[in-house]
Amino acid sequence: MTLRLALVGCGEHSESSHAAPLRRYAAARPGEIELAAACDLDRARAERFCREFGFARAYASLDELLAAERLDGCVTVMPVSRIGEVAAKVLERGIPCVIEKPLGTSLGEVERLAEVARRTGTPHMVSVNRRFMPYLNRAARWAREAGGLRYVRATMVRQRRDEPAFIWETALHALDALRHVAGEIKDYRATPHRPHGLSANWYLVSLDFEGGARGQLEVLPTAGVIEESYELFGEGFRARVVAGSGPQRSLHCWRGGRLEAEEFADETVPEDLRSGAYEEVLEFVGALQSGRRPAPTVEDVLPSSRVCFRIAEKLSGEGRG
Repeated sequence: MTLRLALVGCGEHSESSHAAPLRRYAAARPGEIELAAACDLDRARAERFCREFGFARAYASLDELLAAERLDGCVTVMPVSRIGEVAAKVLERGIPCVIEKPLGTSLGEVERLAEVARRTGTPHMVSVNRRFMPYLNRAARWAREAGGLRYVRATMVRQRRDEPAFIWETALHALDALRHVAGEIKDYRATPHRPHGLSANWYLVSLDFEGGARGQLEVLPTAGVIEESYELFGEGFRARVVAGSGPQRSLHCWRGGRLEAEEFADETVPEDLRSGAYEEVLEFVGALQSGRRPAPTVEDVLPSSRVCFRIAEKLSGEGRG
């Protein structure tokens, strides 16, 4: 059966992280999916997605789209203020969907969306692409084979990202990636770093995981470069993954004092094949084809959202005090 899919939201992020890998899947596996529709409040954008990515019809209204099309799945890529509203509407209609993070502008919004997901039981997944990054998953598998994880560390660096929402809107990715690798968080301690001259809060988050590992997340949103790194440590081994933009993307694995693996990303490879975006499409479509539920779900990502929003709330309260 051919799965009929729609893309709701045709902005810049949607183009690189969702439309491009959907087009790639449709071309690589003819007959498995049909790109039935693209929808955006700016119909011209939706029409451009039809021309460039192969969607069949353009819509300027989600209600119009849902009334006109029989869909087997939907990818929703909304401004943060509308993520919860649109995702809830699609879930209520019983249409399997991909939902962009951060799932809402407050923890209350995220909890309400989680309740809709539980009540409807509609299959869905959250677009947290770090869980699908090839290098990070390879490092995690290698570390499991090398022995038990004892310590993990992530550093998220950005350029001129001084918005107060950064910790729950973007740094959520890195925290969720650490949960993906090391398991559920038992306890955490967050410390802001804002000496004179910094234009935004930097953060140091110490983590204790239920499996016994410890970890650290460093969030430096105005440090002058776009980069993330993930490090996995255990007795006698270390793995390091560098992500972000440019030729710094890499994977290194050391064991017993020797370098066992070294790889640098081929920058000629399309972005969606390096970022995990294409693997997200494989997960969503594969789940719909086999009748299983895709992952991660809102419930899976909810603990990451709770930690990030509570850090923001706590530090905001300290600032008012």
